[in-house]
Amino acid sequence: MDKATDNSIQIDARGVYYRDLNASVREAIARGVKQIKLLNVNGQRYIADGLDRQVSIEVHGVPGNDLGAFMNGATVTVYANAQDAVANTMNAGKIVVHGSAGDVLGYGMRGGKLFVRGNVGYRVGIHMKSYKKQVPIIIAGGCAGDFLGEYMAGGIVVVLGLNVGTPHGSSVAGNYIGTGMHGGSIYLGAEADPRRFGKEIGITPLNEEDNQLLKELLGEFCADFDLNADEVLSRSFTKLTPHSHRPYGKYYAY
Repeated sequence: MDKATDNSIQIDARGVYYRDLNASVREAIARGVKQIKLLNVNGQRYIADGLDRQVSIEVHGVPGNDLGAFMNGATVTVYANAQDAVANTMNAGKIVVHGSAGDVLGYGMRGGKLFVRGNVGYRVGIHMKSYKKQVPIIIAGGCAGDFLGEYMAGGIVVVLGLNVGTPHGSSVAGNYIGTGMHGGSIYLGAEADPRRFGKEIGITPLNEEDNQLLKELLGEFCADFDLNADEVLSRSFTKLTPHSHRPYGKYYAY
């Protein structure tokens, strides 16, 4: 049963087919609703996809694949885990996940922010890109799987590794970090074995600009999750950048 006021609406998603749920969300936005609370979400896909309005959506439960795909300005907060392909080709806006999230997060992401409190899966940040003032940002509080930043062309990925040394393992990210990467930056907040790096990347010393950037981004991240920003910023960060902007240039005629 839905409950609504002039600017907000509460929608019970229990047992609701994903197309019907997304239709209800869009109908509410068309009526001018600015705050939407989705209750009992259980795997419904495509929530907030393509939204270009300044609306706020709370997701209580686990959303399905492609949360926020092609999103262009909304704010989505998930009070549980999320599945695969969150922020797929997202252009603007913000997604905050209070649990962990799956694979292929931020695929082709072009702008906006994705904050995940826990762990993230494989191929996070693959094909991310930036253009002028459009700089996509992904921050994970836990650890990442293999192929972090694969073929990354721009943007910023931060993996803090706050749970390194727990049963999640001893490395902040899996193997093949930055494979094919040719733009952007990856910051790791815990020790990573260089043998896990793709051959296209290397360690770059942090400068004052990097420190200021991390201070701003992690200040926002910590505020969202009620973490101690000073403790998080006290970690020793490793910056990874590509050796070349055309790592495969010799394979092409032009």
